[in-house]
Amino acid sequence: MSPVRENIGDMAEITVRRLTEEEWDEFRSVRLAALQESPEAFVASYEQESGYDEDFWRLRMRRSQRILAEVDGEAVGVVSVGMADDDEGKMADLFGLWVSPALRGKGVASKLVKAGAKHAARSGRTHLNYWVGTENGRAVAFASGFGFRPTDERREVRVESEEDGPEEIRMVLPLDV
Repeated sequence: MSPVRENIGDMAEITVRRLTEEEWDEFRSVRLAALQESPEAFVASYEQESGYDEDFWRLRMRRSQRILAEVDGEAVGVVSVGMADDDEGKMADLFGLWVSPALRGKGVASKLVKAGAKHAARSGRTHLNYWVGTENGRAVAFASGFGFRPTDERREVRVESEEDGPEEIRMVLPLDV
């Protein structure tokens, strides 16, 4: 995937690109920044993940596609796309979405989700899953704006947060393949 660029007003362009296994250290850096800035949004903690070695991070890179957003060469957001565990092998999961607070509302998350959907479609997937807290109106609205639609499927939240509530809902986006 060649980098996608978009101008964000007074600032430089947003560049979105897929990371390779060899860029495990870049993913590690942005992941740890996300865990420090928004610890309530992730299942893992900074303390836990900062101790992992290179082998762990390389394995993580092989398990899912990591997509990085940058401005002026600096990482400002990340999202992951993994293949979902469905019977037909046609679903992908979007997860680990994080954007630096200074750039929230500037289109970074939108670029990351679009790149994730494109990657899933190119990988032969027909649908993209995105789990969001049932009480997190902002996240539900964000996903709905992309065309994600709610399903009847719910699960307990994996990270307790007043914003998300006790349950997550699976939202699904049909992909053009």
